[in-house]
This record gives sequence, C-alpha cells and structure tokens, in this order.
Amino acid sequence: MARQPEDSSSSKSASTNDSELIRELATLLDETNLTEIEIERSGLRVRVARNVSVAAIAPAIAQVAAPAAVAAPGAGSDVSKHPGLVPSPMVGTAYCASEPGAKPFIDIGSRVKVGDTLMIIEAMKTMNQIPSPKAGTVTQILVEDGQPVEFGEPLVIIE
Repeated sequence: MARQPEDSSSSKSASTNDSELIRELATLLDETNLTEIEIERSGLRVRVARNVSVAAIAPAIAQVAAPAAVAAPGAGSDVSKHPGLVPSPMVGTAYCASEPGAKPFIDIGSRVKVGDTLMIIEAMKTMNQIPSPKAGTVTQILVEDGQPVEFGEPLVIIE
C-alpha cells in the first residue's frame, strides 16, 4: 500500500495545521477577553472556549442584583429557579437600548406584554431582539448594558 505513507503524512500535516489554528484562536481569546470563539473552514469546525470561574461571575451578578433585591423584597436568593426568569437564548453581548444613549427598552418596575422587546443581544454582528415570554412587571434586570452573556444566563425577572 503505497498510499499509507501519504495518508499518515497528510494527516500529520492536517493535525499540525489544526493545532496552529487552535493556538491562534486561543491567543485571540486572550487578546480580546472573549470566553468563546468558533470558526468553520473547509468543513472543519473548531470551537475554543475558556472556563469562567463562578467566583469571577458571582460578584458581578451580586452587584447588579443587589439594587433589584431592595426593589423586590422577599426575592429568593437563587434567581435561576425563579418562575419569572428570562434566560439568554444565545451567547452574545446584551444591550439595554436600541442604540447608545437611547432610552432603555425596560426599567425596574416597567410593565411588559408578551412579545415586548426586553433587550437586544448581538451575536455574530446580528442584533437579536429578546421578546418578553410573559406579561408582568420587571422586578430585576440582571445584566448591564454591553455585558457579554452566555446561553441560559439570567437576564431579567418578570413577575
């Protein structure tokens, strides 16, 4: 089988190229402070992500949630189990208004109807409106304008 050496050398070359691509993506993650990046080239999809420690996220959520807890006494300490939680449907950057300096879509105490825009999440240069899944009053806004969000991350609580 004369092809065997060619196959192993081409797979070794592909492996080296894949390793270089992964290293480049990891460097890009560090330079841009992103938590995750994915690329697809010639049918090869590579996703590089870094673990974000819960200790690093908890203070940021606590700082955002603290004023809301004052506005909504008796709120449970674990927002992820709240029945009015609106989680992020995607990874991206959350924006509270349609453009910088514009009035936010919602504030604490805002009344919303099903389908009202709560915020926008930019993902891959596409602005995605996040609609309200239920009618009610916004009691907590758990993200800040321009904050990166992960899939399933708590965004808003509506009661």
